[in-house]
Amino acid sequence: MMRRNLGDSGIEVSGIGMGCWAIGGPFHNDNGPSGWGEVDDDESTRTVHRALELGVDFFDTADVYGAGHSERVLGRALAGRRDQVAIATKWGWKFDEETKYADGGDDSAAYVRQAVTASLDRLGTDYIDLYQLHMGNLAIDRAAELLGTLEELVAEGKIRAYGWSTDSPERAEAWGRDGAHCAAIQHDFSVIRGSRHGVLEVCERYGLASINRGPLAMGLLTGKYDASTQVGPKDVRASGVGWMTLFGKDGRPSPEDLTRIESVREILTSNGRTLAQGALGWLWAVSDATIPIPGCRTVAQVEDNAGALEKGPLTKAQVGEIEALLAV
Repeated sequence: MMRRNLGDSGIEVSGIGMGCWAIGGPFHNDNGPSGWGEVDDDESTRTVHRALELGVDFFDTADVYGAGHSERVLGRALAGRRDQVAIATKWGWKFDEETKYADGGDDSAAYVRQAVTASLDRLGTDYIDLYQLHMGNLAIDRAAELLGTLEELVAEGKIRAYGWSTDSPERAEAWGRDGAHCAAIQHDFSVIRGSRHGVLEVCERYGLASINRGPLAMGLLTGKYDASTQVGPKDVRASGVGWMTLFGKDGRPSPEDLTRIESVREILTSNGRTLAQGALGWLWAVSDATIPIPGCRTVAQVEDNAGALEKGPLTKAQVGEIEALLAV
């Protein structure tokens, strides 16, 4: 079973994690839907349990997913199994659990303590393995002011390590350089959104884990979507927000990205891999620091994702072929 380290924190996890955004269910902000549509909590619980059976022991969520609901579902699913897993969650965005409305961020040190206390309660645990700043574009000097509080939380045993969810190499470097217990950077990274430069290089230079958000390109790399597919109105992929480039405002996949995927499908599905397994194998082959966290909310999805562990990384030659085809 492939294992990887969360930086130099001493925390070892499965080579793949389970992303828990989708199991939070619907929530929204002023821009529209922020979740992935309706969800079945019983199926979510079965999915978490199946992940554990298949050797996946790293679970990534955020307090805002489902306005607290993802953390609550995950906490219930892991009850009695806390010592078998590593839990990562995030803070930074305020929300109302009753209305399911996210109403902006809070970058204050005081809010860190308020947020971690609430997450510990929802997760039903007394410590969080990896606590991540969820405000990806927060000014570096403002983020630096949070490091002291995070170090205090480590000393108090409330968190074991921390990180930043950001796609900015400069922000990643600031915490990699100055954060004594910074163990990871979470960033958008997939075979059609990938690069050997930027955040990944910072992670490798500072010995941080590269936690790969969106490793399956919000579902496009599962092979389930074509030009005629349209996601529902409660799905964030139909929200039309500026960062949503993989799907259009009509909830349909980007034609350009579908074409890019087709150009490398044969390589990704080599040796009996599914398309998703090949996409995950590409991430492992690119760097020893990568830990993809594909989101899933059904047993079938986690079984497909976890199956990539048996297939392992693509070869370096295959990575080279893909780079030539996509210029990634």
